[in-house]
Amino acid sequence: MAKKKGKEEEIKKRALRRSFKLEVFKLYFKNMYKKTKLKSGLKIITVPEKNTQAVTVLVMAKVGSKYEKKNINGLSHFLEHMLFKGTKKRPTALEISETLDKVGGHYNAFTGEEYTGYFAKVEKSRVDLALDWVADIYLNSLLPEKEIEKEKGVIKEEMNMYLDNPMIYVQDLWKKVLYGDQPAGWPVIGNKRIVSLVNRKKLLDYRKNFYTAQNTLVCIAGNFDSKKILKKAKRHFKDLKKGKLLKKDEVVEKQKKPNCLVKYKETDQTHLCLGVRAFSLKSRKRFALELLAVVLGGMMSSRLFSEIREKMGLAYYIGTKAELDPDAGSLVTRAGIDNKKVDNAILAILKEYKNIASKEIQEDELRKAKDYLKGKLALSLESSDSLAFFYSTQELLLGKVLTAEDIFKELEKVKKEQVLDVAQKIFKPENLNLALIGPFKDKKRFENLLKQF
Repeated sequence: MAKKKGKEEEIKKRALRRSFKLEVFKLYFKNMYKKTKLKSGLKIITVPEKNTQAVTVLVMAKVGSKYEKKNINGLSHFLEHMLFKGTKKRPTALEISETLDKVGGHYNAFTGEEYTGYFAKVEKSRVDLALDWVADIYLNSLLPEKEIEKEKGVIKEEMNMYLDNPMIYVQDLWKKVLYGDQPAGWPVIGNKRIVSLVNRKKLLDYRKNFYTAQNTLVCIAGNFDSKKILKKAKRHFKDLKKGKLLKKDEVVEKQKKPNCLVKYKETDQTHLCLGVRAFSLKSRKRFALELLAVVLGGMMSSRLFSEIREKMGLAYYIGTKAELDPDAGSLVTRAGIDNKKVDNAILAILKEYKNIASKEIQEDELRKAKDYLKGKLALSLESSDSLAFFYSTQELLLGKVLTAEDIFKELEKVKKEQVLDVAQKIFKPENLNLALIGPFKDKKRFENLLKQF
């Protein structure tokens, strides 16, 4: 009887601790974002945070490589480069960069499959400068012909850099083995042949079609006066033209047997991506999938890290993550393996996949995964640029924002039987995919390994 009472008390204590943690997170994320939609269709999100000395201005266009046709694959990325080459107000690349260099600002741009973004992060008193700079390059870039020709060489060297880094390049191969010859399977950066054919008209047309008010989101996050900054953002982007919302091609997923893509390269280490097709960002199973990925290989005390690195000594880096897009998803384990032991590593990863799909994970393992994801998110939102990216990408990809508190609640709802259900649904032979770079030419060798699952 005393034992039973003691167990009940321990359960109550754990519940209280979880409740306390949730309240702490609520206090931590007390900043309230505001979303404003203008008549033009432009969306502006402001995320005030007084406990920082920084402000980030981020503008994003809802266009990336998935919106491209084959003859212009890489154009989203090329255009991103060109917006740093000069405007009427700041005619040269040097003047573009010096503007923020003079105040110690951090600025950059990025292109993905679903979006392209431009941002400036500055000390809070420089917010007007950051807003003016981001709006200027987004709206007024001149795209000079001579700079386009020079940039072709720059982008080709960027491609060479990725090709020389198998740890990065294998991730492009992962997309290729999953989706093949369709936008979802093409590299964001494009290829050298298509880059050579880029001209000013193509870039101008692309910008006209996609850099429209309805397709643009502006986010300001950090320490600022909300009313003032909203007025200024409206003024800076008032001339952004309306346009049609252009759609991308639907992702086609056809797989009836394990897929394998092997890229021969003389390397001292084999780099691989091994995983399965899974659920999209919009799926109700999303949070169970993310927790499954964490338990498998999301942290240093995860199953795969403990088994592959600590026990077997087969890899320096190994990790598992859920890749979530609005229209597709996967769970993938990335690793760098001793060339002589790659077979053992693949079989060991497959064994862990099979094990986690055979029985429910332990309650304490699930608890650890939930707290890990919550803590990781909390820490990631410490900076103004992370806040801006967090709110912007959700609005662009989901059409709504889940706050950190919303995400914590969804994670807490997930039960271990739901994690098992997801594992059993995705870990099937016909869902398996392997992308690999190393000194190997025999593809059948690896196909036979996958067949052992």
